[in-house]
Amino acid sequence: MKLYAPWEKAFQRISTPFEHFLHAQTTTGLVLMVTTIIALLLANSPLVDTYLHIFHTNIDFNVGEWKLSHSVHHWINDGLMAIFFFMVGLEIKREILVGELSNIKVAMLPILAAIGGMVLPALIYLSINSGGEGANGWGIPMATDIAFAISALVLLGKRVSTALVTFLVALAIVDDLGAVTVIALFYTEQIHILPLVLAGVSFLVLVSFNRFGIHAILPYFIVGLIMWFFMLESGVHATIAGVIAAMSIPSRPKLTPIDFTSHTKNLLDEYDNYPVATDHTMHENQKAILLNIKDKIDSVGSPSARLEHDLHLPVALIVIPLFALANAGISIDFSSIGDTIVEPVSLGIITGLILGKVLGIAGVAWLAVKLGVAELPQGSTMSQVFGVAFLGGIGFTMSIFVADLAFLGNDTLIFQAKVGILSASLFAGLFGFLWLKYVAKKDE
Repeated sequence: MKLYAPWEKAFQRISTPFEHFLHAQTTTGLVLMVTTIIALLLANSPLVDTYLHIFHTNIDFNVGEWKLSHSVHHWINDGLMAIFFFMVGLEIKREILVGELSNIKVAMLPILAAIGGMVLPALIYLSINSGGEGANGWGIPMATDIAFAISALVLLGKRVSTALVTFLVALAIVDDLGAVTVIALFYTEQIHILPLVLAGVSFLVLVSFNRFGIHAILPYFIVGLIMWFFMLESGVHATIAGVIAAMSIPSRPKLTPIDFTSHTKNLLDEYDNYPVATDHTMHENQKAILLNIKDKIDSVGSPSARLEHDLHLPVALIVIPLFALANAGISIDFSSIGDTIVEPVSLGIITGLILGKVLGIAGVAWLAVKLGVAELPQGSTMSQVFGVAFLGGIGFTMSIFVADLAFLGNDTLIFQAKVGILSASLFAGLFGFLWLKYVAKKDE
């Protein structure tokens, strides 16, 4: 009998796009956990110098007198993470068009809870760091790591309702949208107008591709790469190009499901008209029919959906692990870790991600339900929403990303921020998981 890991049991019969999305996020969360542990071990081992040297090594691109030179760390954070943000953009677009955020009545609770879960942590952080050198880090505790949070919830299996999982997904997507907006508006030091205008022109070209019905991926990739370069040169963080490019990818298929069914039935009828050869080979016309059916299958799926599906694996197994290896490795002096945690930056992040997220998400959700503005997810209880609010305190990927932007060049504050992020995320994740597993009960 085949043995399955816990997360495999949950997904071995999965077929819907939403369930594939959950499976991918769970895989990402587990891989992220392993690479984070590896990064921490490397940073606190005799290999630390080699580890740091690798990510500080420069990679140059030269064309004549033109030169683009950045460290491996920079290429990961500004280059590879653009692919991650592109996928985030596709997820946001899907949720708005056909997901939970497409129905305002259903979307009201996660939208309000997400706003509360972003505003309150930022205010708590600022109350601790106002006027200090770490004040610019207010955006760090606003973020929720969708992969870690969903992984924890999905691994609980039948202890939580499907609607509660959907609530967390919608909440995390709104949170991602908020984080992207904050990065674009508040963590841009200097804007160079010409490259920014050229990035805008590139986006208009992408939109025109969509409007003219171009479904091939290559043109979008080429122009999207050009837009990423102009965004990099403009001073606005280059990863924003990934989100913007995602908005231009067609979400409508070439072929409607009804037409697909009709055409495929006709082709299959034609396929059956040819007898099977004695050696089990196909007639040449049958091969052509199968290729035609394959084209029809590709046409009934939108480029946006195909890209989101195809990118989950490389993002989960390459982009996110490399980001964790490059950013999560911090040398920890356990004799002084207590002093680091009570530094204003670390303390602001910890209280923001734990207290701020819980009060912001669960508090606003409770208020919205009491006022009749929204309803609890079907089959869930307020106690479960409280547990989900703790899972919302897992900041990790996006929080580390914002910390690097907020404290660019200040290694001391970046270190304090990462200690705060790792500590808060670990506590929030464990407490939220245990609360949902042993305390909160599913509404029968």
